[in-house]
Amino acid sequence: MRAIPPPKTPLADVDRELRANGFAVLSSGDLERLAGGDGAGLDRLRACWDDLPIDAWLRDGGRYRRRRHGCFVVRGESVAAHPHRAHWQPLDYNALHGGIERWFEPLASSMVAEPAFSPLLVSLGGHASALRGSRPWFVEVHPFRIETAGGIGRPTPEGAHRDGVDLVALILIARRGVRGGETRVFDADGPRGTRFVLDEPWTTLLLDDARVVHETTPIQPLHPGEDGHRDTLVVTFRAEGFQAPGGSDPGLSA
Repeated sequence: MRAIPPPKTPLADVDRELRANGFAVLSSGDLERLAGGDGAGLDRLRACWDDLPIDAWLRDGGRYRRRRHGCFVVRGESVAAHPHRAHWQPLDYNALHGGIERWFEPLASSMVAEPAFSPLLVSLGGHASALRGSRPWFVEVHPFRIETAGGIGRPTPEGAHRDGVDLVALILIARRGVRGGETRVFDADGPRGTRFVLDEPWTTLLLDDARVVHETTPIQPLHPGEDGHRDTLVVTFRAEGFQAPGGSDPGLSA
């Protein structure tokens, strides 16, 4: 069965599309423009996905996910790193992994130092501000690799969900030797939904987390006996501080 391509939105229409439908898809070329036109810099980031440790917090007992985690505060054109902290979500948003502090290995310093990294966060933060109004953004960065060495890999083992933030950016980095991995976006309070496969590197899905829920279906090896993987970068923007037990952590002082 032929994969359904994503409905890409011209960069000039992204903010309007987000407000109207709760999601928008950027082409790889438009993401490059958001990163300051530094396509080579984006490509240099790819090596970071070859050094991701196993996610030891999967409650389904799987060993198919690798990841790191970093936190930042974006204020206009400024990006400030936050001291390493646990990733935490309430059970209301993540029934499988919510309610626990998950300590992942920090982002590689080479990733944060890449010149395209901060402009990308700033530009994505601009879309968050267009959606919710200008303010400091509490940003969590998650590079993921989902592998099929065990026969199947689950990008979203928690199923269709929201993240408890304002804006989610899901960026495809690579697909290697896999089938499946269909992305699905549904209205949070209605029956409308859409589905497609992100297959071109740097294609980016932006989600208004208050409006929609999302999931990605499992992946399997494209050819029996051969391993494959799907690499993504998930960046979330939240206005009220980082999610933490008992409420929001305001992070660095304003």
